Amino acid sequence: MEHKLHPESLMMTYGYQPELSEGAVKPPIFQTSTFAFKTAEEGKAFFELAYGLREKDQDEQLGLIYSRINNPNLEILENRLSLWDHADDCAIFESGMSAISTTLLEFLKPGDLLLFSSPTYGGTDHFINHFLKKIGVDSLSFRSGATKDELIQLIENSGKGDKLGCIYIETPSNPTNQLIDISMCRELADHFSTADKRVCLAVDNTYMGPLWCSPLDHGADLVLYSATKYIGGHSDLIAGAVLGNTENMIRIKTLRTFLGNMASPHTCWLLLRSLETLKVRMEQQTKSAQDIVAYLVKHPMVSKVMFLGLLEEGTPAHAIYKKQYTAPGAMISFEIKGGEKEAFRFLNHLKLVKLAVSLGSTESLVQHPASMTHAGIDPELKQSLGITDSLIRLSVGVENSEDLIWDIENAFKAV
Repeated sequence: MEHKLHPESLMMTYGYQPELSEGAVKPPIFQTSTFAFKTAEEGKAFFELAYGLREKDQDEQLGLIYSRINNPNLEILENRLSLWDHADDCAIFESGMSAISTTLLEFLKPGDLLLFSSPTYGGTDHFINHFLKKIGVDSLSFRSGATKDELIQLIENSGKGDKLGCIYIETPSNPTNQLIDISMCRELADHFSTADKRVCLAVDNTYMGPLWCSPLDHGADLVLYSATKYIGGHSDLIAGAVLGNTENMIRIKTLRTFLGNMASPHTCWLLLRSLETLKVRMEQQTKSAQDIVAYLVKHPMVSKVMFLGLLEEGTPAHAIYKKQYTAPGAMISFEIKGGEKEAFRFLNHLKLVKLAVSLGSTESLVQHPASMTHAGIDPELKQSLGITDSLIRLSVGVENSEDLIWDIENAFKAV
């Protein structure tokens, strides 16, 4: 009787054959730069596939050549991570920004137009508004709540509708938890696509991780992650990931080969370790986050809480949430009454929660977006986006929620 295994079960074994590694239950670290060919003919065949000189024969796989191109740890990890997002293939990078920059460089060229959501991660914002601008890529930003018709008008008014090459969205937004409808963006991309050119829709899903949302199922061409966050989950590595269909991933992996920004075997091995506990970690994190939100909304020193679980039924945002997500996540942003002085005093008196940027790790992390992760954004734009001096962002870890609330309460008392 056939039974389809769940991804959390396959994370232990999928894509790995112990008999090829002396029976080791876990994949060893293949700490090697190059791989020996059995024959010169085999080496030639491997390179023909690697450089796209011919099509694969039936059941033929790309052989191991050189760790800049492929490595057993890299391949096993990419196979396993693909399961969560129902993707044909995956490419692992040495950082989230290398995944983002490689994607944008592959799908945009000088003269093209990029439409992107705002606010977005500070590093992404800088790459779009500084580097891409230098090489002749124009960009337009939009915010949560914009309709398809409004965005069509925005693009057409730019005079570059025929040059739209990519739509890049980050949802929920960092740090305000605002939502964007992925399927609406797919319709928008299709509106500007032609028989000769498909407008690419790329979704940064870092904030929700691969457990609570699958953007490819809602029309995205590519889904991107800072794998440093929930996927790595232990604040001990830097990595990124891009997933999509076979055709798009061939393009991504080819550029990765020549940029040389793939993850190392050791980083891949650590990520394989992390995938085994991804589901149990993230389930605990969202459960604790909901406990903390229930405390925060009643606290007299909190003026506003931004959390997906608080979205009102009947609102457009709630409709998007119910369509795209299976849980409210573990990222909480809230405004403390006062300004930077009160926010800093609160942050400085936390003991269990660590004052550090990043998110999605086993330990809870807190930071001040206006002066830290989003410091480089124009001050007026920050204010209009709701990134105020009183805003605090909390990434909930796997600690006991009662202990986290105790720590937060003591910090409020100090203010």
